[in-house]
Amino acid sequence: MGDDDALLRLVTSANVACGAHAGDDATMRHVCEVAAELGVRVGAHVSYQDTENFGRLFVDVDERTLRAQLADQLARLSEIAAAAGTRVTYVKPHGALYHAATRHEAHARAVVEVARETGLAVVGAPGALDLSLAAAYGLVGVTEGFADRAYATDGSLVPRGTPGAVLHDGVTIAARIAHLAATGTIEAIDGTSLRLDVRTLCVHGDTPEAVRIATMVRAELERAGLTPVPFT
Repeated sequence: MGDDDALLRLVTSANVACGAHAGDDATMRHVCEVAAELGVRVGAHVSYQDTENFGRLFVDVDERTLRAQLADQLARLSEIAAAAGTRVTYVKPHGALYHAATRHEAHARAVVEVARETGLAVVGAPGALDLSLAAAYGLVGVTEGFADRAYATDGSLVPRGTPGAVLHDGVTIAARIAHLAATGTIEAIDGTSLRLDVRTLCVHGDTPEAVRIATMVRAELERAGLTPVPFT
């Protein structure tokens, strides 16, 4: 979805859909092959089993079932990555599971237990429950910010469907990232200043302007003396 090849030349880590919300063996193989060639790290973008809604609706599934589904997704991508000459180094939940893992104990535990089985890092929101669990298990937890999403005053993302939730203008986004790099803060949707302590920034590949946004975000980081490097 989108121009994966162009994005892989801009990012240092790629969240690869594992077939539950999007993706198939062919797309996974292609992304892993290009990532291996470019030295981009591969992450398992695990999700609720929900292609119909692109994994963006909460699914009330029990922990054991969810854990098995996530393990299958990770195993599928890991096998393909190995054949492409690379490996999966981290797990990042997608969509509704990402948000559930910030506070839903059973679903957060399912994510972290799957990562724990192979010692992978876990990517999540600052203060998220899954990152706390990852730390308790001795795993690397990576705090993430979103370049192309608006923030509420409590530090959560403004829900999709709300006006202004998804940002599209590269100039505006680049200015926000420049401010974040300089101050460690970002403007919330109501105009207040929000502290955002993050180690990695996400640009959504399904946003039509993704390549332009990623190009401008990377340029702003480099202008600030922050050359992007992989976190795993």
